[in-house]
Amino acid sequence: MRYSYEFKRKCVEMYLHGQYPPPPEGLSVRQFHKAVRRWVRMAEANGTEVLKHKNFIKPWTPEERLLLVSQVMSGKTIQAVAFENGINEGQLYQWVRKYKIYGYNGLIPKQKGRKPKNPDMKKIGTRKPPKPNESEHEELIRLRAENEYMKAEIEIIKKEIALREEKEAARLKAKKQRSSKNSAQKDSN
Repeated sequence: MRYSYEFKRKCVEMYLHGQYPPPPEGLSVRQFHKAVRRWVRMAEANGTEVLKHKNFIKPWTPEERLLLVSQVMSGKTIQAVAFENGINEGQLYQWVRKYKIYGYNGLIPKQKGRKPKNPDMKKIGTRKPPKPNESEHEELIRLRAENEYMKAEIEIIKKEIALREEKEAARLKAKKQRSSKNSAQKDSN
């Protein structure tokens, strides 16, 4: 359940005065009291601003993560370190687990999401490259014309090679026919 900042602040103030507010419907008294105690510890460690909902996720650098993980590894509890720094205990637990498995490299954030099937496939909505200036544009036109000329040249060479092969095949065929005629005439003599 998501609570407003004002409700959390009111619950913290009532707790500090020795009272618990009534729990909301659908939540057990035990769970609600546990949540209130967590809010109180967070507010005492970081001020009441920590109770506000954040519209963004703070990007933690690997060095900052390492600092928090080292506090846990030195003997502090995950819960205490999380309260002091205003982060979720589960998140800190994941960082500690990754540090134990992969070392410092486990604290470096990884790219999220599924890998593309074809990595060189263009992404939808990518920016168009900037227009070239005049000299680049002129060079581009010149290179395109040169490319077309070279393609035409290659096609001509391919046709010449095909014609030569055709002539050679016809010459060999004619030679074979002549030799077979000559051998047929010698047999008849």
